[in-house]
Amino acid sequence: MAILSKVKIHLEQNLPFVLYVLPNQTKLCGLFQLDALKYDFTNQKGFVFTSFDASQNYCIPFEFSEYKEEELKSEIVHSEIFSVDEVQEEKNHFEEIVQKVITSIKKGNFEKVVLSRKIEMEKKVDLIETFLRLVNRYPTAFRSLFYHPQIGCWMGATPEQLIKVENNHFETVSLAGTHQKSSFEKWSSKEIQEQQIVTDYILDSLHREVLSLKVSEPFTVEAGSLVHLKTIITGDVHSIENTKNIIQNLHPTPAVCGFPKEKALQFINENEGYDRKFYAGYLGLWNEQEASANLFVNLRCLEVEENKINIYVGCGITGESNPEKEFLETEHKSQIMKSIL
Repeated sequence: MAILSKVKIHLEQNLPFVLYVLPNQTKLCGLFQLDALKYDFTNQKGFVFTSFDASQNYCIPFEFSEYKEEELKSEIVHSEIFSVDEVQEEKNHFEEIVQKVITSIKKGNFEKVVLSRKIEMEKKVDLIETFLRLVNRYPTAFRSLFYHPQIGCWMGATPEQLIKVENNHFETVSLAGTHQKSSFEKWSSKEIQEQQIVTDYILDSLHREVLSLKVSEPFTVEAGSLVHLKTIITGDVHSIENTKNIIQNLHPTPAVCGFPKEKALQFINENEGYDRKFYAGYLGLWNEQEASANLFVNLRCLEVEENKINIYVGCGITGESNPEKEFLETEHKSQIMKSIL
């Protein structure tokens, strides 16, 4: 594929680029920056890449890039499925923090906190082959490969839309709760409550900025070997300025942070023990002139360093959580990225 040859050239020359495939589509799109500068996102047309804490907002701008697209070949790229690799010390540490959250929730400090782990693996990967496995394995996700010599290299297949806006019509989702698809029977009260917290927060954030709102009933969706509980929220937005306000109000949502947001953020910063960087941030397309946006939450992702892979996974903690089950949920989620390595 010509677009993949372009990727190799950009990697050799240390030039920024992004590859992406929209959910349920087979068109591979690429934006190849013509220089190595780091562009702050200032609402210009381009591919946006924003950190979890929103302190880093970057963009690969269309104005200074070459755009290419190509239909993907249909062959399936096979990959090994990893088994759960339990590290006892890491397991104990994570379960201690989960128990700390549960205790705080029962004291009335929070309703929900989303805790995450960074799983480090000594491994060197072929970016192109790995990304093609990711694209083929998770056809319903937003799949992306982002590279910038000054920012880093990230790859992911996220099931979660932050917001989509076209012709003043918007769509967002409330996504929470996780089960292994193979053993799923029904949602527990803990998972229903966890997802409802996200839905309520989103609706509260939207009311001041939109002309109308329509909310679906929660339903079950598949994401690889997992299932989640999802609500679709749609409506009409006044203007692109309202879209900016919505994004600012939404991010980070209780689906990746917790509720109340400020208290949850403080707990995460004080207890997780590492910098999330761009994990649980957002990424995707922005075009202010056409008043359109197609942004996704950066989940099910990994960071590629020279001889190391960092896999980021998280889970929502409520008062009904079980520490060991929450650890196993993060392990199951990590299999999504391990399976493509």
